[in-house]
Amino acid sequence: MAAGGSPVLVVTRLDDATADEVIVELHRRSVPVVRLDPGDFPATVTVAAGFDSIGPGGTLATETRTLGLDGVRSVYWRRPTPYTADLAMSEQTARWAVEEARYGLGGILASLPGAHYVNHPWRNRDAEYKPAQLAAAARCGLTVPPTLITNDPDQARAFTAEHGPVLYKPLRETDYADPQGRALTVWIEDVTPAQIDDRIRHTAHLFQQRVAKTADIRLTAVGEQLFAVRIDGSPGVDWRRHYDQLTYTPVMVPPEIAKGVRAYRETFGLVFGAFDFGLDPDGAWHWYECNPNGQWAWFPDHITAPIMTAIADQLQHGGNNA
Repeated sequence: MAAGGSPVLVVTRLDDATADEVIVELHRRSVPVVRLDPGDFPATVTVAAGFDSIGPGGTLATETRTLGLDGVRSVYWRRPTPYTADLAMSEQTARWAVEEARYGLGGILASLPGAHYVNHPWRNRDAEYKPAQLAAAARCGLTVPPTLITNDPDQARAFTAEHGPVLYKPLRETDYADPQGRALTVWIEDVTPAQIDDRIRHTAHLFQQRVAKTADIRLTAVGEQLFAVRIDGSPGVDWRRHYDQLTYTPVMVPPEIAKGVRAYRETFGLVFGAFDFGLDPDGAWHWYECNPNGQWAWFPDHITAPIMTAIADQLQHGGNNA
């Protein structure tokens, strides 16, 4: 498809450096882009979608753009803010309005005829569940460390004693803030049997045997293209806490890993995925997780450039280049 023509819809919040990289590249190629944050609906976004035997049509308007719903080339689904309601509404009415927006506007954005999604929001949702990830990774031939999900403290202590050292990992990166409104992060941490008490009965918890690793691997998959980076220098088990100490080295992807990653993407219908592995002293890759909407813009430019190009190619050509 030539430059110009039908637009790419980028669904994300204002402060998204990862989406910004791709938008700049699409602009450089003269590909039209419409940026939308569903969290701005209904305050500054208006939608009018019609459905009949021919198919969906209509328009969506932001403060600066009007988009024909039947003419979207591709959708880059990134990190939109949550739906909101008028502050003047009662709590119950506001909850109702938010759900109507999610199923109304959200359903429209997920049903654009002929659009190529990177990724489709429902595929992202399905692929975010850690139990489903773990089961799929094993089916796809990837090496999965022994893992337990439980709210039973006795089972957790027994697992930790048998498989130690063991890590505690959150099941989802859910927004959490302290009383002052400061964002907090639940980090991956070592855990011992003595640290486990009856408080874990309140919800599900994930415990996983710690891999005796020499480095971490982040593998970013964009269609059939794989970009693997070795991450060295982390003094702790969670390298995300030590960005200023890390070094990054592009590495080749072993054929068996490429095969497993492809099967994993196909299982969930993903175009994009950010896979995390641990590299052991024998060179084996141990699968940790796949974030279907993971970040990559924090890498140095020589690593981000080919990823950005691959995503822009997907969006410009509608996946025909994959």
